[in-house]
Amino acid sequence: MSLTAPLVLGIESSCDETGVGIVRGTELLVNAVASSMEEHVRFGGVIPEIASRAHLDAFVPTLSSALKDAGVSLDEIDAIAVTSGPGLSGALMVGVSAAKALALATGKPLYAINHLVAHVGVGILDGGKLPENLGALLVSGGHTEILQVNSLASDVRLLGATIDDAAGEAYDKVARLLGLGYPGGPVIDRIAKDGDPKAIRFPRGLTLPKFIGTAEEPGKHRHDFSFSGLKTAVARCVEQYQKRGEEVPVADIAAGFQEAVVDVITSKAVRACQEHGLTNLMLGGGVAANSRLRELLAARCASAGITLRVPPRNLCTDNGAMVAALGAQLVAGGIAPTGLGFSTDSGQPVSLVSLVA
Repeated sequence: MSLTAPLVLGIESSCDETGVGIVRGTELLVNAVASSMEEHVRFGGVIPEIASRAHLDAFVPTLSSALKDAGVSLDEIDAIAVTSGPGLSGALMVGVSAAKALALATGKPLYAINHLVAHVGVGILDGGKLPENLGALLVSGGHTEILQVNSLASDVRLLGATIDDAAGEAYDKVARLLGLGYPGGPVIDRIAKDGDPKAIRFPRGLTLPKFIGTAEEPGKHRHDFSFSGLKTAVARCVEQYQKRGEEVPVADIAAGFQEAVVDVITSKAVRACQEHGLTNLMLGGGVAANSRLRELLAARCASAGITLRVPPRNLCTDNGAMVAALGAQLVAGGIAPTGLGFSTDSGQPVSLVSLVA
């Protein structure tokens, strides 16, 4: 095994994408993804049981395709990495069971890794070594979080997280209210371009300062996110138009909603970086594809002197390449493999970059 450029197979199954990636050190060889999103459309969201069954059907073909495209065999793989959490319990179990079977059959070391930290690990595939003083903003269907990355392999700290609805969940629910279908993120992003983001101002959750006596304090939730109130405000807005018998201004509502979401996310991310001395910020997660989020975050980072790094769109969503990339860093860093005696952890904290044996 090459400790500087290990050949690692990564397996991802935390939600509705079955991902298999193969990485050699910091070089991406293949990133094969099979999505079951179309099977969830009529339900307006991911159905865990359907996702789990889709992983069962897709795993072997996706693995075979990845190995073929990379031009490697299982015997050549140095290590296997798999997402152990966070995510949907049943979906995680499919990927973990497959990874354990492969590790047992081949005798390869197995690493159980954190899905969220893997989103940061994908950065090495886009530019080699990660910079120092690094923060990460992860925005997806189930997570909106700000991380401080002191060491990708061993020291990642949570600075802020979702209290209720994550940004992606809010997009899906608002899209449903506006009759736009699922998934909500891409369609709202597109329709918002035709609307006026200032026509309707929606609330910015957890942004008001706290007062201790006469002193203004940012409050204990200054880096946390809450979008449930915003979702409710959109629902009340739609109801008012309908009660008056007026046409619902879908584009303006979409634009106002999106502006509220990205305003909160970007301002909190920049403030967290400033308060913790982080001069570099990495954006990841499925919602990282949102055009307005990218635009406003880039502008605010530039004003604050923060260097923004955004991976290619195909590496922002859930995929096996990010799992393999983090696994390769663990191998190169001399971190001990997890072995076979572990369980999935749907709430695995970011402080657990990989599970210990």
